Amino acid sequence: MDGGDLSLLGGLLYGMDARSADEGRSFMTKKGGGNRKGEKLFDERITIYSDPMNAEVPGSAFDGDGLPTKRMSWVEKGVVKNLFYSRFWAEKNKVAATAFPSGFIMAGGTQSTAELIKGTAKGILVTRLWYIREVDPQTLLYTGLTRDGTFYIENGAIKFPIKNLRFNESPIIMLNNIEAIGRPQRLAGCLVPPLKIRDFTFTSLSDAI
Repeated sequence: MDGGDLSLLGGLLYGMDARSADEGRSFMTKKGGGNRKGEKLFDERITIYSDPMNAEVPGSAFDGDGLPTKRMSWVEKGVVKNLFYSRFWAEKNKVAATAFPSGFIMAGGTQSTAELIKGTAKGILVTRLWYIREVDPQTLLYTGLTRDGTFYIENGAIKFPIKNLRFNESPIIMLNNIEAIGRPQRLAGCLVPPLKIRDFTFTSLSDAI
């Protein structure tokens, strides 16, 4: 998947809210109460952080609530390091409020998208996902469609374009089914790598453009 994974990763970050986790309403809710900060939820190659001073994707100095932004680690080697705390929830829990970043950075490897394709026996190249809707916040299940070019890969080469597909997938599962991570590239104010994912759940064909 190249580029299209950004929306799912964005949904993952938005879901890392401490209040919804503590109140039992999200995938970050811990069984028996509390949240899952400090747990390993993803492949150990997954590291996601934000840094408003990054030269490639500079961010805002303050978030929408006026909180100052700073470099923050959200997921480090698959482990959840921080959650978002609003002013209200931070005061209630006697912790510092957390600014929501204007963008994020996902660490990657050195391979290009072309190199990832070359190493694929059979697969589907997704260039973009759209019309993404949340199905279940407690498992972070999303549904959506491919668009703007979807292609069949065989023996390391793009063979032909295929019809668009509907998917039902959770970024939690997706980030545990990583086969390879490419070189990060700038996309919509973020730095994200192309991802080679196994067993991504496509459910039906679609007439989407």
